[in-house]
Amino acid sequence: MKNWKMEAVILAVGLVLLGVFIERGLSEFAQRDRSVNVKGLAEMEVPADKVTWPLVYKSLGNDLNALYDNIKRSNQTILEFLKEKGIDEKEISVNAPDIIDLKAERYSNNDSPYRYNVTSVITVTSSKVDLVRKLISEQGELLKRGIAITGGDYRYNVLYEYTSLNAIKPGMIEEATKNAREAAEKFAKDSESELGKIVRANQGQFSITDRDGNTPYIKKVRVVTTVEYSLED
Repeated sequence: MKNWKMEAVILAVGLVLLGVFIERGLSEFAQRDRSVNVKGLAEMEVPADKVTWPLVYKSLGNDLNALYDNIKRSNQTILEFLKEKGIDEKEISVNAPDIIDLKAERYSNNDSPYRYNVTSVITVTSSKVDLVRKLISEQGELLKRGIAITGGDYRYNVLYEYTSLNAIKPGMIEEATKNAREAAEKFAKDSESELGKIVRANQGQFSITDRDGNTPYIKKVRVVTTVEYSLED
């Protein structure tokens, strides 16, 4: 009869070693799988560095030739006003007038004595934001020169922009990442762990919005980074 004693001992030792290896592997796997995912926020307020200002005025009449001459004179008056105040000619564009024939409107119930309603737009696009803001407050001066600038049309709102994002991106990303690490360190401390290396990171999208509805010339720049750190005992 075969003696199974030696085989039984070898099998027992093998099972013990297998259990040790499995336990160690699971422990190492659990350590690798431990991580914390945090977000870091950075915000900054900056002044707009570009402004687009549409100067809009209306003309009414029945004679297109007379209207054309009047618009030409009005445009010249506005151009002179802008140049006198410090706006360069290259920052000014004159749009073609938008002419509506009120008598040709099929569904219009028009009682106006005038046939033509003409909208003229001269647009200032400039980096001289403070100067343009000052001129907007002084545009009533054009009334003395016979031109009434109109407002209230959503198509012709003053637009303020911030175009220098690349100049502040690195600093904001650094600040957001620093804030994310502080949050991760707090989590690690509370969980009685040590903060390890970055596992992965996502910069997130930058957003530029008005600070509020009353100061569209001041912008709020915002970015949120997402960072995952490993945790160690």
